[in-house]
Amino acid sequence: MLTYHFYPPDFSGQGISLFAFFILMFFVSSMPLVINNTPIFLIQWVTMAVFLTFGLFAEMIMVQLGILVLLLRLKIQKDQLFRLPLNSLLFFTLSLLSGLAYFAMGGKIGVDLIENPQYFWIAAAYPVIHFTLNQVLISVIQAALYGRKISFLEKDLIWETVTSLITFPIGLILYILYSEVGILALLFVGVPFVSLSIILHLYYSSEKVIDYLQKAADIGHQMAERLDVNEVMELFILKLSEMLPVDYAYILDIKDNDELHSIYRIEHGQIKPNDLKPTKKSEGISGLVLGTRKSALFHSRKKWKSIAKEFLPEDAESLICVPIVRSNEVLGILLLSSAKKRSYEKSQLMIVDILCSHFAIAIENAKHYEETKAKSERCALTKLFNYRYMEAKLNEEFSRLQNGEREFLSLIILDIDHFKKVNDTYGHQSGNEILCELAGRLANLIDESGIAARYGGEEFVVLMPDTSKEDTLAWAELIRRTIANRPFILKQNIDGSSSTKVYITASIGVAAAPEDADDSLALIRHADRALYVGAKRAGRNRVAEYVK
Repeated sequence: MLTYHFYPPDFSGQGISLFAFFILMFFVSSMPLVINNTPIFLIQWVTMAVFLTFGLFAEMIMVQLGILVLLLRLKIQKDQLFRLPLNSLLFFTLSLLSGLAYFAMGGKIGVDLIENPQYFWIAAAYPVIHFTLNQVLISVIQAALYGRKISFLEKDLIWETVTSLITFPIGLILYILYSEVGILALLFVGVPFVSLSIILHLYYSSEKVIDYLQKAADIGHQMAERLDVNEVMELFILKLSEMLPVDYAYILDIKDNDELHSIYRIEHGQIKPNDLKPTKKSEGISGLVLGTRKSALFHSRKKWKSIAKEFLPEDAESLICVPIVRSNEVLGILLLSSAKKRSYEKSQLMIVDILCSHFAIAIENAKHYEETKAKSERCALTKLFNYRYMEAKLNEEFSRLQNGEREFLSLIILDIDHFKKVNDTYGHQSGNEILCELAGRLANLIDESGIAARYGGEEFVVLMPDTSKEDTLAWAELIRRTIANRPFILKQNIDGSSSTKVYITASIGVAAAPEDADDSLALIRHADRALYVGAKRAGRNRVAEYVK
C-alpha cells in the first residue's frame, strides 16, 4: 500500500502489455533450473523490464505471482509450506530495496535509454544491486534458519551468477526494444530466451545423468571387489542412499518362483530384522514388478496405496521398485522409498536399474566364491571344517597367542572307539550316518565357543581360543558324555533294517598352549599323544590331558 501510495503506477491503456508480460513470466517461472536441490529462479530479466516500464508496484506484484507459479511447479511438501511466506517476504524486501536504490541514484521509470544515455548506466546498475542484495538476504536466511554459511564456490551459486550475467542484459534489451516496437518485443526476446532456458535445463539434466552414470560405474567396481554376500548388499544400499534420498530400502529374494522374502532391510539407516510378511507374485508393488519384469516409479503415496499389499511404512511417499535381473532371469526385487513426495526422477530410475544389474553380477560372484570357499574349507560329508582349514586356523590363532591377543589356546582331539567294528557290522553308509550325526552334535554343543572340524577318518578336533586347559577338560568331558549317553539312530544299515539305535564312545585328548606347546604342531602332537596314551591305552571312553 505504501509503495502504491509513494510510487503510483500508470496502467492506462497497458492492460494487454501487462498480461503479455505475465504470460512470459509464467513460462519462465515454470521452468526453473534445479541445481543441488536448489531452484534457480530466472524471472529477474522479465521483472526488470516490468520495473523499468511500469514501476515498482507492478514489479512487486509480478514477482509475487512468479513465486507462486514456481512453488506450485516444484510441488513443495506440507512441511515446506513455510517457504511460501518466506520467499514472498524475501522477494518483497528485495524488490523494495532494489527499487529504492534505483530511485536514490536518480533513476526514472519509462525513460528512453537510447535518447537519454545518462540513465542507461543507472538502469545497468539496478540488476547488480538486485543480485547483490539477493545473495545477502539469502545468506542471512540460511544462517538464521539452517545455521549454514554460503560459499561463493558452491555450484548452485556459481550457476546463478552465470545465468544472471546472461539474463540481466536480456532484460535491458527487452525494455529498450519494448520502448521501440511495443508488445512485439516480448515475442522477439521471449521466444529465444525460453528456448535458451530449455537448452540450459536439458544441459543440466544431461550433466546430472552423466554424473550418475559415473557414480554407478564406480559403485559397480566396488561391489565387484566384495566377495561376501552381506558386504555386497550393505555396500549397495549404502551407495544408493548416498546418491538418492532413501529412507527405506528392501532387497527381496524369490522363493519357489512365487514368493518374495526380505533378505536385507534398512529403515532410516538402521538394519532391521527380516521378519516381514512374504509377498506373493503379482500381489503388491513388488509382486507386480516381479510378474511384469518392469520397473515402477511413484511420486506419492496416493499413487501406489491402492495396489500396495506389502510392508511399507505409514510415512512412505515416493517409491522406486526395480527387478534385479541376471542373464534374463529375475533374481530378486529392490524396493526404495522416501518419506517425501516427488523424491525420484525417471533418470534416477534408469540409474537404479543399471546398478541392479551390477548388483546381480556382484551377488552371483560372491555366492560362487562363498560356495567354492566352503567346498575347499568344509568336509563334504559332515559339513564341518576340514583338515586344511583347521591347520590354517590353528596357525592363525597361535600367532595371536604369541602376539598377546590370546591368553590361552586349547585343542581337543577325539577318536571314535572301535569305529571299524561299526562299519563291519552296519555298513559304511551307516558309519557315515554316525559321522554326520556326531558332527551335528559337536557343532550344536560347541556353537561359538570353539571351532569344530573333521580331522580325518573318525577323528575330530575342536579348537578353543581363549579357553584355559581346565575349562577345556570340562568341555571335553561334556562332549564325551554327549556321545556316550545318547544313542545314534541309523536309518539304513547293511541288513536292511531301519531306525536302529547304536551306542558308541569316543576317546579324547586335550592339550593347551602356552603351558604344553610352543608352536601349533607341538599342540597337535601333544593332544594326539594324550588321546592315544592317556585315553585309548587306559581303556577308551575317557578324557586325558597331556602331561609333560
